Amino acid sequence: MRLLLAVWILWVGLFPLSLSGAERIKMATTTSLDNSGFLDYLLPKFAKEYGIKIDVIAVGTGKALKLGENGDVDLLFVHAPKAEAEFVRKGFGVQRTTVMYNYFLIVGPPRDPAQIKGKNAIESLRRIYRGQYTFVSRGDESGTHKKEKELWKMAGLKPGGSWYLEAGQGMAATLQIADEKRGYTLVDTSTFLALQNKLDLVALSQDKERLLNLYSVMAVNPKKYPRVKYGAAMKFIEWISSRRGKVLIREFTTQGKRTFFPIDTLHP
Repeated sequence: MRLLLAVWILWVGLFPLSLSGAERIKMATTTSLDNSGFLDYLLPKFAKEYGIKIDVIAVGTGKALKLGENGDVDLLFVHAPKAEAEFVRKGFGVQRTTVMYNYFLIVGPPRDPAQIKGKNAIESLRRIYRGQYTFVSRGDESGTHKKEKELWKMAGLKPGGSWYLEAGQGMAATLQIADEKRGYTLVDTSTFLALQNKLDLVALSQDKERLLNLYSVMAVNPKKYPRVKYGAAMKFIEWISSRRGKVLIREFTTQGKRTFFPIDTLHP
């Protein structure tokens, strides 16, 4: 009996991090990563390998960064490079690592009243603006919203008026509004593919030069917020940046299509 007990204790010692007793950390991330199903695919694998459960707070990148600024999370997985760089510069974040990319799309109704199909992003926005065709903006300072504002600026335009609607919501809700209004919107590829079967919207402008979408991970600075779980956050950053992480990024599919790509496959 004692021998069996000793063997059982040894066996338990080899697997100390069952999911029920796992260490838990908080990650602020984008609604696009959540809506696409990518996190449901990825995080259980990390939990199984490291015994660290990640609790996800899915909001726009602007709100995610604010959570980091307040020290309310341990880790961020976001997609607004300029805002991320400023976040690090101000000392809120450390170990920022760009790990993957995909692209944004401008989607709209099949009849495409602005005739933007096949046009680049800037020309597409100019046509939408000139015709005052309905455009639904995230309007929430998310990575997608920041990208949209950057594109309007590149086009030399300031959108506004009854045709320009600000949803103030996540990507899935914004797509639903655009679908109901028969309007246009900017969306990341992964979320659009995940929800495409529920919408009448179609992809119209796929401008890889201007619609690149970079995703980065970073830890909240433990010198500013000693209570954050920096060690566990760094394990995730190292894991997602590793060969193993790159394989998992590459193998994730939506509707049979790869929707994210490891950053080292990006060619300028």
